[in-house]
Amino acid sequence: MVSVGSADRYLPDSVQQAVKILVVGAFGVGKTTLVGSVSEIEPLRTEEVMTKASVGVDDLAGMDTKTTTTVAMDFGRVTLNSRLVLYLFGTPGQRRFWDLWEGLAEGALGVLVIVDTRRLADSFDVLEQLELRGLPFAVAINRFPDSEAYSADELRRALDLLPETPVVECDARESTPSVDALIALVEYVSGLDPARIPQAAS
Repeated sequence: MVSVGSADRYLPDSVQQAVKILVVGAFGVGKTTLVGSVSEIEPLRTEEVMTKASVGVDDLAGMDTKTTTTVAMDFGRVTLNSRLVLYLFGTPGQRRFWDLWEGLAEGALGVLVIVDTRRLADSFDVLEQLELRGLPFAVAINRFPDSEAYSADELRRALDLLPETPVVECDARESTPSVDALIALVEYVSGLDPARIPQAAS
């Protein structure tokens, strides 16, 4: 799936629709990693090295090896089929960057929410922001090596999700399960308004 050759910079003539997808989540859940793992073009990243200024502001519990943070957005592209391409916009997770969401959310078809079950409570504010904006979303549980396993029903209850909200598992480092999470989102949005997506998951 992932390729950064020069031929991949251009879309095939068969593409009929390009849609914008937000990839959101709390700080350090794997948004940049997921965009990078699925993008067929060289992803745009706006990561900066974390400095002492973030001490006491960004919670690094369980993220001892994290040294950078997104300060504007991540950007990538993935073609789901011959007719449909997704443009992915990854947002910063920290609350102080949430004003950026207003611009990034404009024109978005839907949102993929990345969740780390080791820090489940960190996702509550993110989900609240999406509900305030009225954007349809799916939840992707990013499995870390030391994550506890929970059923989809347990996670749905813990996150107070509607019964129809998709909850899927993925490993943000791996292209195939990450693309599957995006397909689950597109299928969900297509079900809400079929006219918006031409044969999205075929």
